[in-house]
Amino acid sequence: MNKKVDIFTIEIIKNALVAIGEEMFLALKRTSKSPIIYESLDYGIGVTDANGLLISQGNGIPGFIGTLDAGVQNIIAKFDRENIYPDDVFILNDPYAGGGTHLSDVCMIRPVFFEEELVAWTANKAHWTEIGGKDPGSYSADATEIYQEGLQFPGIKVFEKGIANQALLDLIEVNVRLPEMTLGDLQACAASLKVGEQRFLSVMKKYSKDVTLTAIDKLLEHGDLMVLEKFKTLPKGVFEAEDLIDEDGMGNGPFKVKVKVTITDEAFVLDYSGSSDQAPGPINCTMGVLVSAAREVFMGIVQPDAPATDGCFRRLQVICPEGTLLTAKRPAPVSAYFESMVCAADVVRKALAPVLPGVVTAGQFGSVCTMNLSGQIPETGEHYLLVEPLVGGWGAAVGKDGESGQFCVGNGETSNIPVEITEARYGVMVEQYAFSHNTAGAGEFRGGNGVVLDYRILSDDADISSFFGRGITTPWGINEGEEGSCNYVQVFDEQGNEKARFSRTSRYPLKKGDLIRLVTGNGGGWGNPNKRPKAKVLADIKNGFISERDAQAIYGI
Repeated sequence: MNKKVDIFTIEIIKNALVAIGEEMFLALKRTSKSPIIYESLDYGIGVTDANGLLISQGNGIPGFIGTLDAGVQNIIAKFDRENIYPDDVFILNDPYAGGGTHLSDVCMIRPVFFEEELVAWTANKAHWTEIGGKDPGSYSADATEIYQEGLQFPGIKVFEKGIANQALLDLIEVNVRLPEMTLGDLQACAASLKVGEQRFLSVMKKYSKDVTLTAIDKLLEHGDLMVLEKFKTLPKGVFEAEDLIDEDGMGNGPFKVKVKVTITDEAFVLDYSGSSDQAPGPINCTMGVLVSAAREVFMGIVQPDAPATDGCFRRLQVICPEGTLLTAKRPAPVSAYFESMVCAADVVRKALAPVLPGVVTAGQFGSVCTMNLSGQIPETGEHYLLVEPLVGGWGAAVGKDGESGQFCVGNGETSNIPVEITEARYGVMVEQYAFSHNTAGAGEFRGGNGVVLDYRILSDDADISSFFGRGITTPWGINEGEEGSCNYVQVFDEQGNEKARFSRTSRYPLKKGDLIRLVTGNGGGWGNPNKRPKAKVLADIKNGFISERDAQAIYGI
């Protein structure tokens, strides 16, 4: 190794790159205008090398781990090098062009130049509350083609040499319902990229271009070596599983997601052949999203604590024919893409749980469980749009109960919106936010509990669209552990009479005084419930997770 690039310098540069991702993350959080960004943290941050290979990623959505570098590579393929300038910023949300998820997740990308040489890229992907389309919030549970879901940005410049493309900004402004919020998020994303550029250049100035780039190459090699070392401890062979997505929002389904996992000494292959064809409704995802799902579960198995880099994924192979609900073709709708993404990751865990019991859990509540609530603030008449993913119960593992009230794998390092923010910004009152008393998921180690969240509607002319998966198919238990429970929405009138119950719906009308009850499922259990220690059952009773009567019926206590 070059004497100037010793192992200590490499470690310092690695930590500097991690810090760059974290600072970019905080810059976006502090400047965004959308609660789903600055409170829920529904975004991801990354830095790539000049060729678009991931070298650093900030916290946020792990499902974006395969989209940022793919987005950069899309720009590299589309633009000639002589047409990329310092202070350019590109915008991309096309799910079919590489790096796309759904139209609400907007990727912005900035080239980094040092001494007139392109040396890196900074990138982020954030969920914008509004991007146009036929429904508020740009989700449509009943969309039949992508053109109904909002504006599409096919990898174009929103800033060139630092000058804004005002025509594009004007077009965005008149095509979204909340232009101030949307354009504010655009500026926040651009500012975050600039912060990343400044910090990356400061590293190059301190250690020199050659040393920094050499250290990056070594870091990518080290990521591969760490994975290979971990492979020595993994079971070898072929492991298969399948799962179901209940329906697509249009009444079609169920849809099958199937995987064959092959682990050798040098490769980790996920073959999704045999999964259902793409759906008429918007639960489809594209190949880039499938790769992200595969990367997320792969990192959880081989290196959960390691910084994600391209080197970590060199042994991962993803196979799936075109035209399935995991590899949909244009113009299939994708606004609820996360349901296929989550299922694609979960089914790998289902295949490996029997052979990796200390690493992989039983089934989780298995859905982003997001909803769009649209209405007017009573005091001002101003339009509001509440976009919120929900927490639920994770599956149990050997030696461990499942986590309660956590986001699914599709959300990762996100947070719920505080009740105080919700009531201050939207025309609702939060009447209940509690763990569910459902006892599903019993086992020697029980599944985690879902939650119940009640919104009282304070004005007329409101509506809700919901995107809850696992409304019929429950999370699986393992080794005689019981299945978890389903996710659903209930609507009650002012007198407490149930008006409706559903998992997915579009624009269900609400009146002043109606109550919306959002219920998320429990995770699956692990092991026979009769083997659960008495002390744990008594603790569950004390903590309100189970009644004495249910404890006697389920656990014999």
